[in-house]
Amino acid sequence: MQAPDTNTFAALFERETLDRIFPADRADRFFEALLGDPEEGAYDIRLRYNSFQNGQLLFDLELHQRPKKCLACNLTYGLPTVFARHPIINVQEVVDQIGRLLEGRGHCKGWTLGATQERSRKLHIVPLIIDWEA
Repeated sequence: MQAPDTNTFAALFERETLDRIFPADRADRFFEALLGDPEEGAYDIRLRYNSFQNGQLLFDLELHQRPKKCLACNLTYGLPTVFARHPIINVQEVVDQIGRLLEGRGHCKGWTLGATQERSRKLHIVPLIIDWEA
């Protein structure tokens, strides 16, 4: 089986679909569990498709600064380790849902979270890298 082209993946992983896989309220639930109050959270989290390269599906967990909060690097650089094991973020379930969308096109073999990237003062990214096999 040949890998679908990048446009096929982009259509499959459109914003509305990814918002169902990773709903907006997940950040509030994460901060409530972590800090005891969702209002204490400094960012909202969104899952977005990035690209398909070298047998890998590349997604971004976008961290968008909340109004009147600070998205400081020291808050976000340790997140890949936290996200990888946190039951509310539940990366494995996210990958499983992505895998179900790929049915008949291949499957997800494994995943990793990359290092936090600062795109701007108000946007940081935690890459989600999924190994894909036809």
